[in-house]
Amino acid sequence: MADVSAPWASGELFVIAGPCAIESRDFAIETAEELKSIFAAAGIGLVYKSSFDKANRTSVASFRGVGMAKGLEILAEVRERVGVPVITDVHEADQAAPAAQAVDMLQTPAFLCRQSDFIAAVAATGKPVNIKKGQFLAPWDMAKVAEKARAAAEAAGVEPQILVCERGSTFGYGNLVVDMRGLTIMKETCGCPVVFDATHSVQLPGAKGDSSGGERRHAPGIVLDENHQQARGVECLHGQQVLG
Repeated sequence: MADVSAPWASGELFVIAGPCAIESRDFAIETAEELKSIFAAAGIGLVYKSSFDKANRTSVASFRGVGMAKGLEILAEVRERVGVPVITDVHEADQAAPAAQAVDMLQTPAFLCRQSDFIAAVAATGKPVNIKKGQFLAPWDMAKVAEKARAAAEAAGVEPQILVCERGSTFGYGNLVVDMRGLTIMKETCGCPVVFDATHSVQLPGAKGDSSGGERRHAPGIVLDENHQQARGVECLHGQQVLG
């Protein structure tokens, strides 16, 4: 495999982006090239993400991807041709090793974060692993998941490279919410980098009957209080809340 950057190891902001499932070779390359251009201009590291198979679709009729053999071939070509690191989901333990031969990073579905043998198989590849927090878990519960992954990597004689990912928590039927405090809680309790999945966090599971829906509307702007002197003890009601 040709050398590419590893933005997740830099400590700087990076983005995982790309089509949820691989649709075709040409579309994958086109999308990767466009995303690379966008994030390079912004000075932000990119990991191109697309999955060879989405095994957790709502409906049996839903498009799942192009399959493992073809999908990994496409991702390997994207990596070599576009020069970006690539990541894909794996859904079964026996997919971990072959996928690790083609990609730079592996991702695990939220529903499978408690499946010990699966998490162990992915971590044992030695590849960086982005483990999504189950919608049913509290942020601090991910510490045990990260511990399992580290133990499996060490037992396999490879360096643990674990990331944990927030993608929303179930709030009643068919609804997800995000407690932003969970990002810091996971960072502190898991002892590893935290990724925020902003797309799936606004998902409405099963909302469209045969597929999930989502809410991409709401606030078109944000408010950020800033005071670069707030750390100097200047009296301010919001001193522990503003950007410094």
